[in-house]
Order: sequence, then structure tokens, then C-alpha cells
Amino acid sequence: MLADVIHEVDAAIRVLIEERALSRAGVEVVFEAPTKEWAAKRGAPAVNVYLYDIREDIRRRQGGLVDEYDGNGRVTRRAKPPRYFKLSYLITAWTQRPEDEHRLLSQVLLGFLGHEALPSDLLSGSIADLGLTIPLTVALPPPEDRSFADVWSALGGELKPSIDVVVSAPVDTTQRYEAGPPVAELRAGVGSADGALEPVPRPWRHAKRPSATGGADTDGERR
Repeated sequence: MLADVIHEVDAAIRVLIEERALSRAGVEVVFEAPTKEWAAKRGAPAVNVYLYDIREDIRRRQGGLVDEYDGNGRVTRRAKPPRYFKLSYLITAWTQRPEDEHRLLSQVLLGFLGHEALPSDLLSGSIADLGLTIPLTVALPPPEDRSFADVWSALGGELKPSIDVVVSAPVDTTQRYEAGPPVAELRAGVGSADGALEPVPRPWRHAKRPSATGGADTDGERR
């Protein structure tokens, strides 16, 4: 479920910021919308991680089906590949002084720059079960159809320094199809003089026959 995936990505980002970027510096990590009302209630230093956009990562969409195997290596089911969704986060720092906010943003930025994907040891639940890489990008320009100023306008707040983090999270479509039992090879035979069955030679489709010049002719049938 997409709802579970978002929660699991949130949890991984929280640990990445708290334990690896800030080293538990006593700064709260919150995921609320940074509106004027929210900012007015803030007393302690905080890093706000606001999920402002969700859209499918079309570049990572795959067609066809993926085979699933049992312990004996037999195909048991076929499933549609996961669909990737880009979760865009606006990360801001909130303290009493701009200098402290900039220092916090620097620490968060360095914490993310050390990873091209969410660390696998921070993953849990459905995204961990998939065993796939969760790519992330940091501080790239926003899409042409949306600017950060538009985001702040929608929130009713003033423009503030921020870091844009985009996570491409795979979502299991849960669409699976049972595979049929393996098909045994059947071979016909003809009776010999003593009554035993002899195998019928297979057609010489795709066989090569000598040409008049000694090379190989590939017309596909034996003559």
C-alpha cells in the first residue's frame, strides 16, 4: 500500500536526520506543514520535513511480468513489477537565530550527500521486503511546473531557506498470477520390426544443410 510506503520512507528519513546527520543534537524532527500557525507555536529547535508532492517516476516504470520462484527453482507465480513514486520533501530548520538554522541545514545537507539511496539498514516493512534500492536526490532544481515559492505561497508563509529531497520509492502493485504446472516433454514413437517403439526424429527446422559450394544453407528445412 502507498500509505505504508510513505510512512516507511518517513521513518527512514527521520533516523537518517536524527542519528546520522545531527547525531541526536536535541533537535526535533517533525513532518507537519510549516504554516504560520505551526511556526508561531514552535519553541524548541526543529527540522521540518514536509512532504509537498507525490508523483509517479515514469522513467522507472517497467512492463511485462517478473517470475517468482519456489525453493526448488520452479516458477510459481508471475507478478507485475513495482511502480516507483517520487516523494518530494521540503526540509527547513527552525530556531531563534538564522545562523543556527543555517548550521542545522548544513548538517542535514551533509548527512544526505553521503547517500545516493536510503541506507538499506534504515528500511522496514514493505519497502524492505522488496529488497530494492531506494534512490534519492538532494537539492536539485524543482520541476518546471512547480517552484518552491509556490509551495510557500500555498502554505501561507514567507520564503525560507530549504533543502529539497526527492525519494523514488517502489510500491508493490500486489498484482500476481499463478503459474501453471511445468509441462513434461512428450515424444512420439513408431513401431519397429520387433514391436519396440523408436523415437520419431524431430523436424529439421532451423537446421543447416550443405550448399553446393560447401558452405551452409539456412533455408530452414531439410530436403
